[in-house]
Amino acid sequence: QVQLVESGGGLVQAGGSLRLSCAASGLTFSRYAMGWFRQAIGKEREFVAKVTWSGGITYYADSVKGRFTISRDNAKNTVCLQMNSLKPEDTAIYYCAAALNYDSNYFRFWGAGTQVTVSS
Repeated sequence: QVQLVESGGGLVQAGGSLRLSCAASGLTFSRYAMGWFRQAIGKEREFVAKVTWSGGITYYADSVKGRFTISRDNAKNTVCLQMNSLKPEDTAIYYCAAALNYDSNYFRFWGAGTQVTVSS
């Protein structure tokens, strides 16, 4: 079955960096657009970033633009999220997800998430 497994979360001070990774299995990874989402306590899940199947096109939420970078390695079936200049408001559980259509808001497969905590 399809599995998306996130890693790399943790506790970091404001201004610091973290790199999240998502390892995919059970699907033809290179056919899927990949995205990162996050959900803070008491808030709705929100979109963070996405990347096309080839890695050639990316899109970011305004709140992370210029600070976060999404990338993928189709040879390794992984997608990463480099997070720099972290802020306390970035604290959330971060999820990776897979979609057949980059332009769609429908992400078919989801990971279990990894916690990111940014202290002030």
